[in-house]
Amino acid sequence: MTRTNPDSCPGVLRLHQAADGPLARIRLPGGRLEPGQLQVLAQAAAELGDGNIELTSRGNVQLRQMHDAAALSERLAGAGLLPSRTHERVRNIVASPLSGRIGGLSDVHGLVPVLDTGLQAAARLAELPGRVLFTLDDGRGDISGLAGDIGVHATGADEFALVLAGRDTGIRISPADAVQVMLAAAHGFLDLGSGQWRLHEVDDGVRRVIEILGLSPGPDRLEFGAAQDIPIGWLDHDNGLVSLGAAVRLGSLPARTAEFIAAIEHPIFITPWRSLVITDLEEWPAEQVVRVLAPMGLIFDANSPWLQVSACAGRPGCAKSNTDVRADAAAAVESGRVLSPTAANPPAGDTEIGGHPLDSTATNLVDSDAATDPARTVEIRNAEDVTVAGRQHWSGCERRCGRPRGPVTDVVATENGYRID
Repeated sequence: MTRTNPDSCPGVLRLHQAADGPLARIRLPGGRLEPGQLQVLAQAAAELGDGNIELTSRGNVQLRQMHDAAALSERLAGAGLLPSRTHERVRNIVASPLSGRIGGLSDVHGLVPVLDTGLQAAARLAELPGRVLFTLDDGRGDISGLAGDIGVHATGADEFALVLAGRDTGIRISPADAVQVMLAAAHGFLDLGSGQWRLHEVDDGVRRVIEILGLSPGPDRLEFGAAQDIPIGWLDHDNGLVSLGAAVRLGSLPARTAEFIAAIEHPIFITPWRSLVITDLEEWPAEQVVRVLAPMGLIFDANSPWLQVSACAGRPGCAKSNTDVRADAAAAVESGRVLSPTAANPPAGDTEIGGHPLDSTATNLVDSDAATDPARTVEIRNAEDVTVAGRQHWSGCERRCGRPRGPVTDVVATENGYRID
């Protein structure tokens, strides 16, 4: 597969011109933020943008409506969030958020700065597309299922599986060799590429990269699935300390709330599930943090319906969106129309389409597949009539941007209402 359009992933120095104004994306290798860095982001969001910090599905952050790009880059460089002007868009590294603190077979966080430094030190790797993703999984399976391009997955304390295009290659390497092998694979991707954005788009790309590496696969293969095990609530460390996992409503963190989190003065990890983890707390301070931040909207309840819902940017941020899906998704949660996963199946005998019973509020329309299946119809509902159980992603158009991996119900906006797939 050869792309005809160049990679247009935004960064700090190349903003995306969204419908509501310029958007900046800041890479956070391993998702880690120091308190002072979060404070800088909060101030930038409040003073230069729309007042919110958006968390992304790669553990990065975005700032919308950036009206002074020069001031933003100066602030981020001063905080250590823009260490390279040439490589800023290729520093896409996700790692198991709880690694080294709770569970896992090997602490992968130590690999993050080494890999990041290696990327920046290789001038040629600045040519990597901004969509290439490096993954570091400590063996619990939370990261390898994200379908990255180049990564490692711990199989023990002293061994990693090499993961290419989201699959175990059968190659086993030591922790000491892990970063160099990943960097060599990145060079191999560039050797083979002809405009592709991701390794899986290169014809026979995995096999050809393995040949370039000169490594021999073994017979064993791990299988990776998309995990939805979001670390939420009170998380006891192996050493007696505590971390707090908090969900953020639709991944949008108000700058004022971010300032309160920064004031805790402990490291923060942004996760690929648009949540965050505040680390290394004693028990009493952790209790006070929950008492302050829960009323401000952070979610420490693993059973909250907010954890079931994600959404694209929608209007006004995206010109392609048919409506303000984030407002509609939030209204569904707040009105109790996001049901628990156990309520997913309707009673036997109901007439249903896509697992949802038809009623008088729905309009039956022939969908886009009717040419091959004339009997198939779809259900179009007004926003206030949408009730869905379990994981769901609300999209403003058919592109379904930001859709999480794994089983999920699609709630797609059309010109006439929502279709549930």
